[in-house]
Amino acid sequence: MRVCEIFNSIQGEGLTMGAPTVFVRAVGCNLRCSWCDTGYSFRGGTEMTVDEIMDEVGDCFRVCLTGGEPMLQPDAPELIGRLVSGGIQVVLETNGSVDLSNVPRHPLVMISMDIKCPSSGMTDRMLMSNLGCLSGKDQLKFVIKDQEDLDFAVDFVRSHSIACPVIFGPVGGTDRLEWLVQRVLDEHLDIRVLPQLHKIIWGDKRGV
Repeated sequence: MRVCEIFNSIQGEGLTMGAPTVFVRAVGCNLRCSWCDTGYSFRGGTEMTVDEIMDEVGDCFRVCLTGGEPMLQPDAPELIGRLVSGGIQVVLETNGSVDLSNVPRHPLVMISMDIKCPSSGMTDRMLMSNLGCLSGKDQLKFVIKDQEDLDFAVDFVRSHSIACPVIFGPVGGTDRLEWLVQRVLDEHLDIRVLPQLHKIIWGDKRGV
């Protein structure tokens, strides 16, 4: 697996926000979202075996496998399997465009999948069959920039059968939160609106 960085922090987004987490960031992404904040992970990095990653991760409660797009790495399923066999919770952050059918089905695996809204420029790249890979322990995320994004997300949630909790977050992680919360309330949606906690604490920095 080609790895951009491994670091220990707290989870900054989603249902496990605030929980101590070791992040394994894979290199490479097949999408180019207009507002992407991890472009540094698209190239470079270090080639590591699953054993080497396991040694680097060490004794921890949970691992977030992220990117880029980690499911582009052929040995990602093996790494996930090794982690959960050791009792480590895995949060797999994936962009929604790569087949998830080979992700290990295990109680300790949470799939955190995006649906890209229009402002990303990547909406047409979503692999809709991935919705069938989600269960109640997973999460579906929408990053929202403007009213067009919000209208798209609301329509998507209302027109699809979604088996897991849904999260709306603002582009940038902390911008326009009040606006987004009010819109969700106005639409009478049972949706979580969450910021990116790590950006509130440390700002827009790497490795936190």
